[in-house]
Amino acid sequence: FGATPFDVENVFWSHRGETCTFDTMVEEFSLATQPLLRLAAIVRGADTARLDLAPEAAGLLAASLGLSRMHSDDLAQLEAGMTFYDAFYRWCRDAT
Repeated sequence: FGATPFDVENVFWSHRGETCTFDTMVEEFSLATQPLLRLAAIVRGADTARLDLAPEAAGLLAASLGLSRMHSDDLAQLEAGMTFYDAFYRWCRDAT
């Protein structure tokens, strides 16, 4: 249907080496601010099961897995999850 593949193997918008798709977006959109780089480490840790990358990664992973059990609809899960990402970003930007 002309959709852009996202977060699957061997496509542009995906993991690259040790990084995750969030890192790819930060790099490709030239968004490398300190708060977003801090958030990227948290997301990378949660997404790649390397919870040692940031102490907050385990919390993001737990919240994400909880949301996946709460919502069977992908769009509902995405909408609920955006609050977590917004909150983590604000913490990275204003509360660290």
